[in-house]
Amino acid sequence: MTVTQLGMPTVPPHGQGNIFAEESFTHHAARDLHDETMRGNLNFAMSKIRTKRATVVSEMPDWQHLRTAGSEIKQNVLARLPELLEQFEENFTARGGHVHWARDAEEANRIALDLIREQGVTEVSKIKSMATQETGLNEYLEAHGIEAVETDLAEEIVQLGHDKPSHIVVPAIHRNRSEIRDIFKKEIPGVRKDLSDDPAELAEASRKRLRRKFFENKVAVSGTNFGVAESGTLTIVESEGNGRMCLTLPDTLITFMGIEKVIPRFEDLEVFLQLLPRSSTGERMNPYTSLWTGVTPGDGPQNMHVILIDNGRTAVLKDELGRQALHCIRCSACLNVCPVYQRAGGHSYGSVYPGPIGAILSPQLGGIEAEANNSLPYASSLCGACYEVCPVKINIPDILVHLRGKDIDAQHGKGEEGTKRGLPTQMDGMMAGARVAFGSGKVLGLAEKALPAGRVVAGKDHRIDKLPGLVGGWTKYRDIDTPPKESFRSWWKKNRGKAAAPRPASERVDVEELIRANRGKAEALHEQQAKRYAKDQDDYTRLMASERVAIQRSQAKGDTVADYARGTEEDYEA
Repeated sequence: MTVTQLGMPTVPPHGQGNIFAEESFTHHAARDLHDETMRGNLNFAMSKIRTKRATVVSEMPDWQHLRTAGSEIKQNVLARLPELLEQFEENFTARGGHVHWARDAEEANRIALDLIREQGVTEVSKIKSMATQETGLNEYLEAHGIEAVETDLAEEIVQLGHDKPSHIVVPAIHRNRSEIRDIFKKEIPGVRKDLSDDPAELAEASRKRLRRKFFENKVAVSGTNFGVAESGTLTIVESEGNGRMCLTLPDTLITFMGIEKVIPRFEDLEVFLQLLPRSSTGERMNPYTSLWTGVTPGDGPQNMHVILIDNGRTAVLKDELGRQALHCIRCSACLNVCPVYQRAGGHSYGSVYPGPIGAILSPQLGGIEAEANNSLPYASSLCGACYEVCPVKINIPDILVHLRGKDIDAQHGKGEEGTKRGLPTQMDGMMAGARVAFGSGKVLGLAEKALPAGRVVAGKDHRIDKLPGLVGGWTKYRDIDTPPKESFRSWWKKNRGKAAAPRPASERVDVEELIRANRGKAEALHEQQAKRYAKDQDDYTRLMASERVAIQRSQAKGDTVADYARGTEEDYEA
């Protein structure tokens, strides 16, 4: 008998889909910074979310313990990921479900398309899902003649507006009510002509459109917040109830799940169902928490599928420091406190994952050597606010610095692929020049002599406000003071530069003799201090004894201790 070892299926080193920026963060942000409407919308919404979060978190005396527990559970998951995924598959399958494994976004989308085509439909309902946004499922299905209807209100606004999400939890956070009203009037057939921007009216317009979709569509696509290995249970937490409609009414349910979303035990949900709502929307609990475990005959979908997606996650797992990004529970707390995100907006990041978490996750999923993604680790002030609010303690600032180092290595042919060898940059030249200058006092002195020449560049206002090349990024927003007329070294040489005359050999000090001469003085000083301390103690003891006697006399007269104290205070003031 001949046996052929096929080995393990190959996993692409990096992911695909909507995790790549079309242009650098710097270029995109430079345009969005001028969008005053978008910035106003962000400021209004984010300030409300931050306030609500701070309120509900302050109510939890064990909040830091919950964060630690969440972090430790996630560390355990990544250490046992193959085992837990196999356990999840076994339990989900045992309860009538079907598990599919997808190496990348293309394979995940293709599996979903085949499953939808088996049902013979051209329209499916969708629950808000970061996984399907990552793989670009909507665009993929549309290209193959199938319409995916977003049922989450914010996702619906983005879809009808032919827009892109800008936030993880609130995808339409960059839109205000007037803009949403205009989108609905243009895109929803039969909507009232006098539709106002009142939230209740906007929500009702959405409900009327979606109600028919919920009942007619036989296939739904969802994501999941957690997949429980020990029971094969999937979980979705939401605020609107649209998810519940999609999970119960269709005949077929297809769930996209990143492999990092698995957790070991059902009771681990206790930790995350406290952390997630408080961190994301400032709620004490989610209005809707849906759990489903396989197929129940005669109740709910009878055709259950889950697609387990890698799409670069294995590559992230290889990085001992960067793998923390896989702990993310998609709460968006880091976005809501980030000063860079608040000013630049989510679209500037180019990826489906914006903000601080996107700045560390997207470059790792897609590879730091990707042309546009390598700018994302620099989209941060490193203020550390993201780490302070992260419910699972992802040290985002450390990972950002780590990825910046990997980007520099990649530029010099030391990256993961090791083939990128670009020409020396301006920064390379500046660092080489600094190394030469600071490595020699003579060279530095010569460089300083040329410093006063910068006074010519400064002009009459004594400010340098425009310089070429790399340093132009500094002078674009800041001025440089006029250089001094002479360098510090030159001034010191003129005024303090004379060296002190060497001590004659005859004046050398005998250190041992000096120690012997002063030993007695030190002992005498210690004895004097001890006597003073003993006297202070005696004085204090006598004072306390006299106070006790005075209090006893006052009490004998019928006075209270408070009366005595008041009298003592009056005496002191007098």
